[in-house]
Amino acid sequence: MRNFRNLLVWRKSFDLSIKIYELTKSFPSEEKFSLVSQLRRAAISIPSNIAEGAAMYTDAHYNKFLQTAIGSSFEIETQLLISCQIYPSLKKSITEIILPLLIEVQKMLNSMISKLTTAVSSAKD
Repeated sequence: MRNFRNLLVWRKSFDLSIKIYELTKSFPSEEKFSLVSQLRRAAISIPSNIAEGAAMYTDAHYNKFLQTAIGSSFEIETQLLISCQIYPSLKKSITEIILPLLIEVQKMLNSMISKLTTAVSSAKD
């Protein structure tokens, strides 16, 4: 079992979740049950899946949770790009603060997934 709190990717994704919560406070109230809800759930999904995966005993299971986390990150990216188009006033916050952090988390997750995929494949041989 891994200590998820020691993982830089977990800490960064945790920070990303907080930033998305802060950003979505400035969305119009009509978005409360659509974009705001979707963004928040997807944001929480990333560190949650990293943490849950860290508790798994095999690399294959851990890898599955990391893949779910990266899927949520791409869901967020899509929703943020839509938000930029619908609400231009949010574009600066999204493109200068949140997207760079999101991309950093995606790269870290991708690296972890690649390493675990290689480890799992090697273990099968």
